[in-house]
Parts: sequence; structure tokens; C-alpha cells
Amino acid sequence: MQGPYRAVKVTDDVWWVGAIDWNIRDFHGYRTQRGSTYNAYLIMADKITLVDTVKAPFREEMMARIADVVDPGRIAYIVSDHSEADHTGSLPEVIAAVRPEKVFASAVGAKTLPELYAVGAEITAVKDGQTLSLGNRSLTFMETRMLHWPDSMFAYLNEEELLFSQDAFGMHLASSARFDDQIDPAILEYEGATYFANIILPYSPLVLKLLEKVRAAGLSVKLIAPDHGPIWRKDIGGVVGRYARWASQKPTAKGVVVYATMWHSTEKMARAIGEGFAAGGLTVKVMPLDAVHRSEVVYELLGAGAVAVGSSTLNNNMLPSLADCLTYLRGLKPQNLVGAAFGSYGWSGEAVRHIEEILVAMKVEIAAEGIRAKNVPAAEVLARCTALGQQMAQKVGERLAPC
Repeated sequence: MQGPYRAVKVTDDVWWVGAIDWNIRDFHGYRTQRGSTYNAYLIMADKITLVDTVKAPFREEMMARIADVVDPGRIAYIVSDHSEADHTGSLPEVIAAVRPEKVFASAVGAKTLPELYAVGAEITAVKDGQTLSLGNRSLTFMETRMLHWPDSMFAYLNEEELLFSQDAFGMHLASSARFDDQIDPAILEYEGATYFANIILPYSPLVLKLLEKVRAAGLSVKLIAPDHGPIWRKDIGGVVGRYARWASQKPTAKGVVVYATMWHSTEKMARAIGEGFAAGGLTVKVMPLDAVHRSEVVYELLGAGAVAVGSSTLNNNMLPSLADCLTYLRGLKPQNLVGAAFGSYGWSGEAVRHIEEILVAMKVEIAAEGIRAKNVPAAEVLARCTALGQQMAQKVGERLAPC
């Protein structure tokens, strides 16, 4: 009796044989509120080829989908576009079961995979621009180093004009729908931007270079098949354009206030700064860290022009939730922000200085000296907070003004 898992036809010769993870809610500190998929693809060429595998617990699901198309023992080649465990965790077991003729990876991937696993096979390195014959089909490889691992690469199925893009153009989204035109565009926009902000953002300059490299290669792309989320067959120009926009990190008339508070004094300051942002013409997002997650903060900062960061002082430090958030943001390297620090304190008040130091390390332009309030902020302090918000909004406006 055949099991429940079915392959999904992508083209006449390509099938989706991945797995759906409905349960995952955290991915390296990034909240994946809609789950994810681990996409693998089967090319039914003369040399039957499996492009990427799945996270280890989902191996049986993938193998069942492969068996829906062909006996897995007929797979001749396996291509690993990216060595991270959500795409290679099942690779050693798949190699043992399938016994392919060859396993291919980038030059860095060929070194990385044996460092991660007892792979059970020799890994053949392919070069940037190299074409691999599958008999009646062919794959051309393009290195995409540090997008987002050193080993990352694209594989382009020439005859189908299909780009296997590993983590690029992907998103964490569990769905029974396999294609972009089957999913609400608003969900695609949000989850795509959230994925970019939390995974790809530090490599934005490389994204812009890669997009130019793809354009210069003159590739015609009819389908983009990433390793997470839906396959792009309708809005290819749209998703590529969004990547270019997100990677440029051009500021917009938007201000984000992120803060952690103990007894609501810092919260009062945050709300006053938000009012100043609004009075200065910015769209405003006020984000208390007892109600929002760090990954939501970085999503809101994607394209923002200003960020005000606040905390009460606890044990001569900022509150732990804000320290966590700033550590996360510092690694993701958002650019082109105007910033300021604020916070309340009872007797020492070091949090504001610590925040400013991190903002400076993040290359945020400090708009003004941070504002501190002892105990409950008086009306005069709140007025200064509102004025600070307006001042920051003015600086954003100056940046956005045409030269």
C-alpha cells in the first residue's frame, strides 16, 4: 500500500520531493511562526539527480516522495548546494540507501561535508561556471559564497531554465501549496522580508553583486526553486526586485522604537519618542520587548530610517531582553540608520551609555545625546523625548531629500 507522501510535479522532468515542517517555531533565534519546508528536487534525466536533501528527522518523508516517482536506487547523482544541516542532515543515510555514482558540491562544500558527517562517499567538487551533463539534461553551477555560507552555490538546469537557488529567494513557510501563485501575496511579502532580514541581511553587499553576476551571465530564468518555501513561477521579477531593494537598505520615512522596561517609566519615554517621530512625518513602530520577538524587530528595521533604543537600568546594565536583541541586531548589521538611546533608572543609570556604545559599534549615526530619567520621567523629560523623536525624523528627512 502506498503511503501518504506524494511528489509534486514542477516541470515534465523535475519533481519536488521535500518535506514540510509544520512545527518548527525557532530557527537559530529567528521566530518561524508559520513553520518551514525543506525542499529537495528530483531531476528525471538520463542520470537521475537529486538536488539537496532534507533535515534528518524528515528523511523518510523525502524518500517516500522520491519513491512516488522512481525507485530511489536509480538515483545516479546527488547535488548538495548548501551544507547546512537542514539540507544535509539526511545526506549520509540517503547516500547509504541510494549508493549514487557521484555526489557533487562546491569546492568549499566538498571540504565542509566530511567535516560535518561521515558522509560515506567521495564528494566531487564543481567549479564556478562548470556544467555537468546529466545525459539529456545539464546543470551549470554558480558559486554564491557567503550567501549565506562559504559553500553555497546555485545550480541552473539549462533545458528547463530553472534555478535551484538553495537558501536565496526562500522563506520559512509551511504550506501544502508548492508555488508562489497559490499563496497570498501578502504572506509571501512578509515571510520573504522576514527571512531576508533574519538570514541574508549581513550579506547584502554580496546579494547586490550576485544579482549583477546573474544579469551579466544572461540567464533566462523561468522558475526559481529555493530550499525553503514556495517555488517561484509567476512573480520571479518581483522577488528578484525585492531582494535588490532589501539589499540596498535604503532608508525610508519610518521610525522604530524598541525598548525594555521594568515599571513603565522607560515605556513612557518610548511612547513620547514615538509621538515625536509621528509629528516629524515618520511612520512609527513602537516595540516593547516583553511583547515582541527580536526577529520581529529586525524585520521592522528593514528599510527603516531611524531607531530609538531604550532600557531601564538593572544591576548597572540594560535589561537582559534588550541586551539579547542588540546582540542579535549587531550580528545582522542593519545599515543607514539614525539612532538614539534613552532609559530610566533608580540610582546608577548605565543602560543608556551601554546602548549608545552598541549603536556606535553598529555604525548607527547617533542623532543626539541619550536621554536619562531618574525614576519616573517628569513632563520636562517627556517633552525632551518628543523633541528627540522630531529631531531624528528631521535627520531622516534630510537623508531622503533629493540632492
